This record gives sequence, structure tokens and C-alpha cells, in this order.
Amino acid sequence: METHFAEDSTRYRAAPDRVWHIAPALLLIAIAAVCWAITARRMQGMDMGPATDLGGLGWFAVVWTTMMAAMMLPSLVPMALTHGGASRAARTPYAAAATCVFVLGYLLTWLGAGAIAYALIEGVRSLDVSWLAWDRGGQYVAGGVILAAALYELTPVKARCLRHCRDRQLLIGRWRPGIRGALLMGSEHGGFCVGSSWALMAALFAIGVMNVAWMIVVAALVAIEKLLPWDRVAIGAVVVFFALLGLAFVLAPEQVPGLTLPM
Repeated sequence: METHFAEDSTRYRAAPDRVWHIAPALLLIAIAAVCWAITARRMQGMDMGPATDLGGLGWFAVVWTTMMAAMMLPSLVPMALTHGGASRAARTPYAAAATCVFVLGYLLTWLGAGAIAYALIEGVRSLDVSWLAWDRGGQYVAGGVILAAALYELTPVKARCLRHCRDRQLLIGRWRPGIRGALLMGSEHGGFCVGSSWALMAALFAIGVMNVAWMIVVAALVAIEKLLPWDRVAIGAVVVFFALLGLAFVLAPEQVPGLTLPM
């Protein structure tokens, strides 16, 4: 009887642990789903293709952060779980809060990357360069950005950053205790993920940053690179996909599915 009681007690104690292990994953997926719904609603009718107006900096920052939460949080799940497990193993006070701060630091890094992209794009537009108009050189510039994104996939910098996005042991090797440490770890991990995926985001701007359908495509490609066990196969598929897309922009943009051509 005592043996059975001990086994039952262990099983009951293990159940909350199993719930805790999957809770961060469920929470991140739920947040991403809500952000997808908000994004789809806010961006309805706003897609103008490569000529999409980014609006004011404050408005763009909110929209961009929501977009990044929708697109990136699902592929962050393994690393968030790793951070949470390491926090509990290190007996970190408020381990759940530390993991939330880790995710916050990750999103703050992407917010910084979005601010840089905003400044660059709005700065170029303020020059009012006539040959950037779509009916002159615009489609070739957009196609060139997409082709450059395909080439970046083959660089050593991409490989190094993607390895840090995939390898849980590398995250543990950068362990820092406490809430402040979680923020630094999240920001640092976000930096590696920006280094891995910034070219894909540049391609999204070239297609139309408010295009929800292409957001889904880019988010899927990011997840494939980070989560599939065969990273070289995933990178090769992304290279081929964007190389063909870039050529389509140059040769026949009207044939690109879901692309809104600027008037």
C-alpha cells in the first residue's frame, strides 16, 4: 500500500511539472495567434506592395512589434523552453518571469531592427529619387533586394547566426542569472536571429511589408530554417525560392502571386 501511495504521489507531483514544461510553449503560440489576428485586422486594405506607406514612427513601431510577435514567437518556442528549464535548474527566483523577460528582450531587439529599417526606407524616400518609381527602376530594385536576400543565405555570417538560433547548448553557454540576465540573454539571442533573418525581412519590405499573405510565407521560411533538423536542406530551399522570386520580380512581376503592384 505504501509503495502504491508513493508512486501515486510522485505521479501527481510530476503532473504540474509537465504542465509547466509545456505552458511557455502554449503561451507563446497563443500570443502569436492573437498577434496574427490583430495584424490581419489592422493591415486590411493597407498593402500597396513595395510602395506601402510606413506611417509615423510610433504607429510603425507598434505594428512592427505585433508583426514580429506573430512571425517569430512560434519559432522561438524551443529556446524559450530551454531558458525556462535552465532557470528552474539554476533555482532562479521567479523563473517564469525570467523567461517572459527573455522573450521581451528578444522582441526589443527586433524592434530596434525595425526602427533601423524604417529610418533607412523613409530616408531614401525623402530624397524623392525619380528612378526608384515602380514604372522606371523600382521593380528592378525590389527584385535585386530579393536576389540579395537569396545570396545572403549562403554567407558564413548567416550560417553562424542561424547556428546560434538553433543550438540550445549555445544558449546555455551564454547563461546569465536573474531578471537582468534574462533580458540580456533575450536581446543577445534576438541579435543572432536578426543576423540570421534580416535579409528575409528586407525581402518582405520589397514585396510589401503590410502583405499578410507574404508575411505568412516569410514566417514559415524562418520557422523551417530554425526548426527543421536538416538546416542545409532548409537553407537551400530558401535560396532557390527567393532566387526564383527575385527573377520573377525583374521579368514578370504581374505574375507574382499576391503581389500588389504600385499604381
